[in-house]
Amino acid sequence: MPHDRSQRLAAKRALKHAAVKFSGDQARAIGRGFAALAKEIGLAVWACAVLPDHVHLVVGRSDHSAGVLTQRLKGDATRRLMNEGLHPFRPPHTARRLPAEVLAAGRWKVYLFDVAAVHREIKYVEDNPLKEGKKRQSWSFVTPFSG
Repeated sequence: MPHDRSQRLAAKRALKHAAVKFSGDQARAIGRGFAALAKEIGLAVWACAVLPDHVHLVVGRSDHSAGVLTQRLKGDATRRLMNEGLHPFRPPHTARRLPAEVLAAGRWKVYLFDVAAVHREIKYVEDNPLKEGKKRQSWSFVTPFSG
């Protein structure tokens, strides 16, 4: 399905909270959350890009379903933001209740069934920051795909 800008803008207007733009510190905290979960459950992460308004991951097989894995990744990222005092909805010195997650409720999942597809998606994720004029990202928890 081609990108529909008007539909995307309508979806942003319908959000309960303002759309988040992650700072560099927040993006690094999200990455630390992903790293902790990957280590905890033995998840192979072959590519990761955390951009101001979206995230891309290429991961190996997991004992968790795609839905559960996504929830755990988003939950660990949000907890890391809260624990580091970087939650985007928390103004300084407030005790108000925060949204359970800062990453959108939906997910886009693609199952990859051959080595060429995995390599193609890894390249896509690695090149994604360049499309926004940002530097290529390097994460300590990302491991090379061996095929």
